[in-house]
Amino acid sequence: MDTPIRLIVGLGNPGAEYARTRHNAGADFVTELARHHSADLAPESKFFGHSGRIHVAGADIRLLNPTTFMNRSGQAVAAMANFFKIPPEAILVAHDELDLAPGTVRLKHGGGHGGHNGLRDIIKALGNNKNFARLRIGIGHPGSADQVIGYVLKKAGGAEQQLVDQSIGAAVDALPLAAAGDWNRAMRQLHTRQS
Repeated sequence: MDTPIRLIVGLGNPGAEYARTRHNAGADFVTELARHHSADLAPESKFFGHSGRIHVAGADIRLLNPTTFMNRSGQAVAAMANFFKIPPEAILVAHDELDLAPGTVRLKHGGGHGGHNGLRDIIKALGNNKNFARLRIGIGHPGSADQVIGYVLKKAGGAEQQLVDQSIGAAVDALPLAAAGDWNRAMRQLHTRQS
């Protein structure tokens, strides 16, 4: 995988009641990335979200936090990808990951949706193309499947949120490698940090 990133999408739900909840970890990553690069995320109705631009490692990268609900994320991703002619393999989608502990973050290329409604909708909106990269931000699992919805829509406790924030910071630091298409080094940097 040596395709440079041209679009980074942060998944979450819109509205103050969902701000900083576990399910919004992906949107929190894009917000932090914009802040780190002194970029603004401005509302863009044609892209169904807040968008901005950053320059990293010689790459011009679009940022997008959809303002649709999570299960309609594909509408925003497809609108921007089609408008700027960005192929799926040049897209990185940041999202919360139940199967990873808080403080853990992983880069992955391709794969299914793993039951994540945001990923499911993006795959469908991109014509069933799964060939985009994911930044999986660990939020932990409540232990029981029937507790998942309540768990992801709540804010994490202080210590747990600190771990999530640290993992987001580590992902921001590793981004220049991924942006340049050096996925193996980006993965090594992220994955060894937590092992």
